[in-house]
Amino acid sequence: MPELPEVEALAAFLGERLTGRTVEKVLPVAVSVLKTYDPPLTALEGRPVAGVRRHGKFLDIATDDGRAGPHLVLHLARAGWLRWQDALPAAPPRPGKGPLALRVRLAGGAGFDVTEAGTRKRLAAYCVHDPADVPGVARLGPDPLADAFTPEVFTRLLRDEKRRQVKGFLRHQSVIAGIGNAYSDEILHAARMSPFKPTSGLTDEEAAALYEALRTTLRDAVGRSRGQAAAGLKSGKKSGLRVHGRTGEPCPVCGDTIREVSFSDSSLQYCPTCQTGGKPLADRRLSRLLK
Repeated sequence: MPELPEVEALAAFLGERLTGRTVEKVLPVAVSVLKTYDPPLTALEGRPVAGVRRHGKFLDIATDDGRAGPHLVLHLARAGWLRWQDALPAAPPRPGKGPLALRVRLAGGAGFDVTEAGTRKRLAAYCVHDPADVPGVARLGPDPLADAFTPEVFTRLLRDEKRRQVKGFLRHQSVIAGIGNAYSDEILHAARMSPFKPTSGLTDEEAAALYEALRTTLRDAVGRSRGQAAAGLKSGKKSGLRVHGRTGEPCPVCGDTIREVSFSDSSLQYCPTCQTGGKPLADRRLSRLLK
């Protein structure tokens, strides 16, 4: 799933290629992709792109022809991605069972396809007057890389969410925007903290370490992603991860074997030596440290 660093890089990648160019056609291919009907997608056509930005894990493509135009907002979900082409096929795409979900063509023939692999169709496209009209955007918590996201703000969020485990706290989009399964694993490894530690049990020192790990991990990932073409972002993300997706490999810090906890539709990875005092976590949804 694309998370904050990859979506930030995608926004920059698209911004360089779209800004100032006119949208010629927006073609939904998968029935499930479009989540709004007013304004219609045709309202985007004939308008120049004013810019592209990120809201959490949402991409926001804004149009403006002297009057603030509608926005195309995309959420790539777990298996969605974006494929840029300098010259799109001339023939319109045909609906089918393939991964293509949406096509955006610019005047001149360039543009991009939005695709989604797998059978679970969660990718979403919205055409709205304001990004805040998208429920998922309206519910977002603060951006963790914003200047306003200070240690004091972070401490207040921890206090308000004291009934959560720290892994769930980091991933909850209404608490902090943009962090998903992969980077929450990376942040917790950097902070040397169990994913199931209750936020209510954090000392001031642990809260400070978690804040620093969060900011450093995300900034480093954004730095690695910056300037990459969309096609290389997935592999770039994977190569930069130290524990997530690396079950059975040695921890790059201590050399212990990276372990996994599996759930019904996801899993997390962690290092027992670095994060849980050498104790493995039980592999069940309500895991706690084994005693």
